[in-house]
Amino acid sequence: MKALHLAPDKLRYRALIGVGGIGSGTFFALQGNETLGREESRLGHFLDRRDYCKLHIIAHYVASLLGPHFLTLPVGRVGEDETGRRLVREMSEAGLDTRFVRMTAGHPTLYSFCFVYPDGGGGNLTTDDSACSTLDTSDLKAVEGEFERFNGTGIALAAPEVPLAARAALLETGRKHAFMNVATFSSEDILSALERGLIGKLDLLAMNRHEAATIARLHAEECSPETIARASAAICTSRNPRLLVSLTAGRDGSWICDGGRLIHRPAIPAEVCSTAGAGDAHLAGLMVGLSAGLSFEQAHELAGLLASYTVTSPHTIHPGAGREELQRFALKSGVSLSGEVRGLLE
Repeated sequence: MKALHLAPDKLRYRALIGVGGIGSGTFFALQGNETLGREESRLGHFLDRRDYCKLHIIAHYVASLLGPHFLTLPVGRVGEDETGRRLVREMSEAGLDTRFVRMTAGHPTLYSFCFVYPDGGGGNLTTDDSACSTLDTSDLKAVEGEFERFNGTGIALAAPEVPLAARAALLETGRKHAFMNVATFSSEDILSALERGLIGKLDLLAMNRHEAATIARLHAEECSPETIARASAAICTSRNPRLLVSLTAGRDGSWICDGGRLIHRPAIPAEVCSTAGAGDAHLAGLMVGLSAGLSFEQAHELAGLLASYTVTSPHTIHPGAGREELQRFALKSGVSLSGEVRGLLE
């Protein structure tokens, strides 16, 4: 697994400092497509899939593709348990700097129980008393020296599954040190983020179809993805005219909004094992591309390639994602890449 073909002195950004969920989960395949009832018992079986949480997924791809010359620094908390120790070990082995991932006594590592229907739909149950829920502003103060070290050359990432106050503190610190501020929010907290003015502190906002529909107050099932993309981008850019917006919509592809232009890329056909984590991979691809000096539109191309590649794995982190693997996937899929993206992969 090799990083992108890029000289260290060509990096536009040299570090990613991010907060968000670090945890694991289990996938359970239900029998029958009927929606699970309140008092119902249902048979099913566990699936051989490894599940990870948002900060871990995004940071993993950034570290894997940009390599050791780029600092990938997750700031988070795990429990003092075997799962937490395993996750920190895996992050370190993937090239992430885990100095600021703290083990917290009295709280377990974040855990999700994901259930899947035969038709591919599903949901999840996630612990609300995990170590991630204890992340606070002291964690951000501890890492401010790294913000100072990369002043003007870093990316600050605020991802879900940690308190909104901690994410707000990260974005404030990012603004103070001229970082590129990036965020993604869950459907449950995106309206709170809008009301608290966090959209105004961002340079890039990434959403999936449901999150974008929530912010636009539309029903995701009743509107086309393009309608949702256009409406949500208009609301966000009215609060922050310089904001870059990304929206992923699974098989319908993805959209970006840059200076009022709405640009669509179709999804690349792939043999789908699982779509879980594909949106996080897409955001990672955007940040990798921008760090490598690509335009937003070119970074969108790389992000679509990475997201489509990741769905060929049953796990939420594709263990093989790297420069050569992406190049082979592009060739196999018959994708015509721009010269700039092709040059990074060759």
